[in-house]
Amino acid sequence: MKYYIKTFGCAANEADSERVAALYEARGYKRSKTMKAADDVVINTCMIRASAEHRVYGLVYNLTQEKKKGRKVKIVVTGCMVGMAAREKTGKMLATLAKKMPGVDEFLPIEEVGFDFAPIRTNAHHAWVPIANGCNNFCTFCVVPFTRGREISRPMGDIITEVRELAAKGMAHITLVGQNVNSYGADLLVGADNVQVMRDLPDKQYFRIEKEGKINEKTFMVEGRQMKPTYVKHLGRLRIPTLFPQLLTAISEIEGIEVIDFISSNPWDFSDDLINVIAGNEKISRHIHLPVQAGDNDVLKKMNRWYTREEYLALVSKLKARVKGVTISTDIIVGFPGETATQFENTVKLAREVGFSKAYVAIYSDRPMTAAHKALTDNIPFAEKKRRWSVLEELVNKTNLRAGTYK
Repeated sequence: MKYYIKTFGCAANEADSERVAALYEARGYKRSKTMKAADDVVINTCMIRASAEHRVYGLVYNLTQEKKKGRKVKIVVTGCMVGMAAREKTGKMLATLAKKMPGVDEFLPIEEVGFDFAPIRTNAHHAWVPIANGCNNFCTFCVVPFTRGREISRPMGDIITEVRELAAKGMAHITLVGQNVNSYGADLLVGADNVQVMRDLPDKQYFRIEKEGKINEKTFMVEGRQMKPTYVKHLGRLRIPTLFPQLLTAISEIEGIEVIDFISSNPWDFSDDLINVIAGNEKISRHIHLPVQAGDNDVLKKMNRWYTREEYLALVSKLKARVKGVTISTDIIVGFPGETATQFENTVKLAREVGFSKAYVAIYSDRPMTAAHKALTDNIPFAEKKRRWSVLEELVNKTNLRAGTYK
């Protein structure tokens, strides 16, 4: 029996597909080189944009037509589309998904795949290493908290063990993957149920609190060691204890690992501790992906992004001053509901000022369940969205491609 996996979406989905492959091979399946030759076709889905969903529907339709013509193939759908439907408690969303794709034989929530088997790597020199899944931030445009759930960190010891095993196999380059790696470990330290509470209450014992000129620095027992966490900002205050700088340091000490990348980092909790760890360790990549999404403060506020353009630019300046040779890529959304021409120009100005090496420019796509979907009207004509997309594509990506600095 042979399987074939088609992956849509981001690095997290790529990492998930490697775990799905491990599950299949544990069952005795072999990887098929082509979709045509596979007995099982697994489609790992993405919901970040409507266009990603449409590609999934198109592929499932084509496979279903082949089944009707006599092909014996099992269609398995997993990933974000299934994740959202499985989390919707009434079952209506999953029923709707099945109705839209009647040819699908199995809807597989990615959580059921787990980490029981070593991922089947597709690259001999580079490996995706998931460190957390889910997101607690609820940006108004983003569907990820609904497709992947609240943030859950992998135990630090499990991650370090996996990286050691990769190094022993000759994998010199790893990328640590999470929806927001900066907040890694908060749930390990205080419990997943407490993380949201911590954001809103200023006087819990596990916060870093300054009273009468004294700072209470609480330490935690992690992997058998007493560890001082990094406290990251939320709503302008030092709130949440995290372990990402500590994890980076531990991984950098593993012999055989030469390059460490990570994706993604939110600007509002990119700590000084993290900058210092990057600056002080040559193994850690000098390329940082730092999503800005917009360069106008009013738009950022509507997006529920907890920083201003001024704070973002200050962080970029700090990175450039302290991390020699750093390059920065970003995500930008154009045509967010209500975005005026002047607000878009503020984004263009910010892009010029930062000098991004690459920008993943996306046309705003109305996504189910999100706050923007519920409260805002998608009122920017598509032609204008496309024009704005073209402006940034030329300013950042095409310019860097011509100059050889696209990274």
